Amino acid sequence: MGSGTLIHMKKILITGAGGYIGSVACNLFLETGYEIVGIDNYIRGFKGPLQQLQSKYGEEKIRFYEEDIRTGIHSVFEKESDIDTVIHYAAFCDVGESELHPELYFGNNISITVALLEAMHKYDVKKIVFSSTCAVYGEPQKDFIDESHLVDPSSHPYSASKYMSERIINWYYKIHGINYIFLRYFNVCGATDDGSIGDSKKPSFHLMQNAVRGALGIDEFKLTCPKVNTPDGTPIRDYVNVIDLNNAHIKAVDYLDSRSVPDIFNLGTGVGNSVLEIVAVVKKITGKEFEIVQGELRKGDVSRAVASNEKISSILGWKPTHSLEDSVKSLVTWYTSHPHGWEE
Repeated sequence: MGSGTLIHMKKILITGAGGYIGSVACNLFLETGYEIVGIDNYIRGFKGPLQQLQSKYGEEKIRFYEEDIRTGIHSVFEKESDIDTVIHYAAFCDVGESELHPELYFGNNISITVALLEAMHKYDVKKIVFSSTCAVYGEPQKDFIDESHLVDPSSHPYSASKYMSERIINWYYKIHGINYIFLRYFNVCGATDDGSIGDSKKPSFHLMQNAVRGALGIDEFKLTCPKVNTPDGTPIRDYVNVIDLNNAHIKAVDYLDSRSVPDIFNLGTGVGNSVLEIVAVVKKITGKEFEIVQGELRKGDVSRAVASNEKISSILGWKPTHSLEDSVKSLVTWYTSHPHGWEE
């Protein structure tokens, strides 16, 4: 992380601040000393974590606005001068839903990105960290996906909408000088270490979260992955803890301060685990046996997607610090106190 108190007193705008990753980000950036401005329309996000953080840190450290980025982002920039960097988490991100409702993904994910960039240009905010996805690579051609991997976002509308957003941001860099870092996420899991902030998606489409919910008897656990050509027949993924993931964003914000050109980093642990391996870890940590029910099969699942994290490790100095067991334990704490997520 950057050194010196002044660096960490900067004001950061977080879009999608009430969402799973965004709310954990707000918590982590506040712990690190940043001032946070959050925006969320609460269609998919929640006020609960932001209210909790504001009561802990005070309104001078975190303020949040209930606005649709497409119509309300200018009013936020007008009220909040001196925003240094934007972290753009806000997006719909359910692969299955994107195949049923492409209009939501092309309509929402792309239009809010354009509106945000236009406001950044108008108010002279020149740095953005964008939440992207490893899904832009399509069917992996390598065991470990690096940033030079062929881009093929044709698997589903979600990946296409994220790649289109990347291309749009790149044009705003070329034309208006808005510098960026794209962080292409692999599979996110876990909650804050104390279990106070976690995933509230209803229902969640994250494997580990659903397995923990199954173990705790909150919901029936359904296997939705297709049979694929891996040792146990279930897809292999790279599971990165949500705290580790957001620590990479802090490093990306610092890195943008010293860079005049954009960059792209894959964000994963470099280790692959199958669906059944994750379920086994959940059973081991919780000591619970639970039935695995066959659910409706998801489409668009690749057989294996594991990051090469050599670039983010060597350039940003980022390394994962949480194990799968750590992630499961934090989720058990989170779902024990919030079995159905935030109430509002």
